[in-house]
Amino acid sequence: MSFDGALHSKVSTKAMSAEMLDAETEAMLAYAWRDQRDEAALHRLITAYMRLAISMASKFRRYGAPMNDLVQEASLGLMKAADKFDPDKGVRFSTYAVWWIKASIQDHVMRNWSMVRTGSTSAQKTLFFNLKRVQSSLEREAFARGDELDGHQLRQKIATEIGVSVRDVEMMQGRMSGSDFSLDATQSTEDEGRSWVDTIEDDAPQAEHIVEADHDGEQIKTWLFEAMTQLNPREIFIIRERKLSDAPRTLESLGDELGLSKERIRQVEAAACAKMRNYLTTQAPEIEHYFA
Repeated sequence: MSFDGALHSKVSTKAMSAEMLDAETEAMLAYAWRDQRDEAALHRLITAYMRLAISMASKFRRYGAPMNDLVQEASLGLMKAADKFDPDKGVRFSTYAVWWIKASIQDHVMRNWSMVRTGSTSAQKTLFFNLKRVQSSLEREAFARGDELDGHQLRQKIATEIGVSVRDVEMMQGRMSGSDFSLDATQSTEDEGRSWVDTIEDDAPQAEHIVEADHDGEQIKTWLFEAMTQLNPREIFIIRERKLSDAPRTLESLGDELGLSKERIRQVEAAACAKMRNYLTTQAPEIEHYFA
């Protein structure tokens, strides 16, 4: 017996031997947990209904998840139900817990069905867990009538039956029809071992683009250095601090340092840019837009 099977068997045996709670005892335990945070009461309540959690988990085995994982998710749902249950509502805990257990298991199944997110809305969950059943039912009914449904007609009927859009049906069928596979897998025996990852376009800059960018960068630096020779020392300082610094300074901070108003710093900056622009218009017109 596998480890998974042995562990599941042990948990199931313990759950089946747990006590059966009557309505009065169940309410007493629920009140003890809600009002007094009595952990012993919580443990007794959860233990009594683990058989319900295991029973519901077993219904989802066909989706390929290990039974131990399903039981664990079911128990998490059971604990959430116990934490949120209000005995004043007058319903049995088992009735309330069913929804939380099912929701927890469904979320787990959908998260692990594929590496691609399958969906998390109520409509998507309903579609995921009912698509195959509804499709089979519709196909059987059509066959019994002697009708033939093409793919589009079938998807329309599924959408109407489940209450979703045809587009949602198409997307879910596509996701459920295939499985994940490694990008390192070979495409076919005829491709001499070529893997799927080899067909993915590399978004990184190509070598020629890198060389061009480096060349352009050096040329721009040269043009800027030449243009700044047209400026006086104060203008060079302001342009360097305002335009060429990794952390550009404010007009106010420069004004405080140079003993000038913010407006005067702005005027000096504008005049310096104009000088550089005029120089570059004749010497290197390609770079003019950098100072627009």
